[in-house]
Amino acid sequence: MSKTMRCYIGLGSNLENPRQQVEDAFQELAGLTHCELVARSSIYRSDPVGPQDQPDFINAVAALDTTLEAHALLYELQRLEQQHRRVRERHWGPRTLDLDLLLYGDQTINTERLTVPHAFMCERTFVLWPLAEIAPELELPDGQSLSQLLVAYPMGSLERL
Repeated sequence: MSKTMRCYIGLGSNLENPRQQVEDAFQELAGLTHCELVARSSIYRSDPVGPQDQPDFINAVAALDTTLEAHALLYELQRLEQQHRRVRERHWGPRTLDLDLLLYGDQTINTERLTVPHAFMCERTFVLWPLAEIAPELELPDGQSLSQLLVAYPMGSLERL
């Protein structure tokens, strides 16, 4: 059996009742085989990144313990997105559900399909603040502390609901 890894998943939605999409996704993450949902953040509202002609986003972060290998977990996350009828019409465009593998243990992964830590997580308040809520002492694989990032990226317009 594989080693259990603590990983963090970013959740986001801005279509078709976004708050319910995220709440449903928490339940679906809890039901994944070989995974245990160990923590979930509050729900946050954030301005869209990229094109501004779309609704605000609802965001959250989940902590999972899993024995799935990172690419297998990514497959499961993308499967859940498809169940929510995720359509990728444009980069950073509106979506019913976005599930991002933010961190997978202390591993750094850089393949064609997967980059961990997530490429943009360190500059996104809608990732950093919910993550800090459930893992305040977290250090990234490069040794950078989450608390240092929070100083560099204050909440701004991010709103905890």
